[in-house]
Amino acid sequence: MMQQQAFPRPVVFGEVLFDCFPDGTQVLGGAPFNVAWHLQGFGLAPLFISRVGVEEQGQKVLAAMKKWGMDCRGIQQDPLHPTGRVEITLQDGQPSFNILPEQAYDFIDPDLFLKQLSNQSSPLLYRGTLAIRSAVSKRALEVLSNAYEPLIFLDLNLRSPWWQHASVEQALRAARWVKLNDAELLTLLEHKAETQEELVQGAQFVCQRFQLAWVLVTLGAKGAFLVTADNKSHWVEPQPVKVIDTVGAGDAFSAVMIQGLLQDWPLKQAIERGAAFAAAICAMRGAVTQDPKFYTKFIADWRET
Repeated sequence: MMQQQAFPRPVVFGEVLFDCFPDGTQVLGGAPFNVAWHLQGFGLAPLFISRVGVEEQGQKVLAAMKKWGMDCRGIQQDPLHPTGRVEITLQDGQPSFNILPEQAYDFIDPDLFLKQLSNQSSPLLYRGTLAIRSAVSKRALEVLSNAYEPLIFLDLNLRSPWWQHASVEQALRAARWVKLNDAELLTLLEHKAETQEELVQGAQFVCQRFQLAWVLVTLGAKGAFLVTADNKSHWVEPQPVKVIDTVGAGDAFSAVMIQGLLQDWPLKQAIERGAAFAAAICAMRGAVTQDPKFYTKFIADWRET
C-alpha cells in the first residue's frame, strides 16, 4: 500500500472488535477499525488508535493489521480486559447488535498514544460515539483533541444503550463534518419525518445548530444525501447490488468521504463514489476485505473520472 502523501495523515480513534454472526463466523469490525482498514486500502496510511486484549483475539487483530500493512503503534494491549466483541443477528439483511460491556477499547490510555502523534499537524480525526461510553476512553479522546486540535469527522453510531444526548451534543459541537443514517437523524431530532423534504430540513437544522461544514445522511436502500452549511444539498441514488449483508456499509461510505476531504474532491463526486463503494461492501460478507484488488479497482476508476 502507498505510504507517501502530500496531505495530512488521517487519525482514527475508537473501537476494534469482532462481529460474531449466528453461524459462528467471527469477522473483524468496529466502525473506526473498518474506516482505518479502508483508508489503508486506499493508500492513505492512517494511524489507528485503539486497545485490544492480550488473548488470542487481540493477537488476531494485530496480525491482520500487520498483514494489511497498517501501522500498529497506536494499538494498546490490555492485560485486564478482553478484545471487543459484538453479537450480531440478521433479519432481512439488517443487522441487530448486542455490544458487550467492559471491553479493551473502553480503556484507551492517552499517555500511550500521544508520542505517536508528535509529528502531526492538525490531523483529520475520525471518531465515533461508542468508544466514549466509558470515562477512560472519553478522557483519552479529550486529551487527543485538546493536544492537536484536529478537524473532526464524526460518525454518529448510536447504539442503545451506549450513548447519551449530552455526550452526542458535545461531540457535534466539536466536529466539522458529520455522517449518520436516517434513523439516527430522527433519534437526534426526537421527532418523525414523513417526507424526504422533512429529512433534509432536519439535517439542515443539525448542520446550522452545530455550525458544521456538512452533514451526510445515509438512507440504506434509498441512497444518501448531504447538506452543507450554505443550505445546498446533494443526492445520490441507491446502487444496484445483490445484498449479502449491510454490516459496515456506512463505514465504507465514511472512508471514501474522508479520502474526498483529504484530496479535495467535489462533494457531489465524493458522495457518488462513497455510495458505489458502500454498495460493493454490501455485496460481500463482513465489513472489510483482505483483497487489495478490491481497492485498486476503485482507485483506478476514480483516477479516470
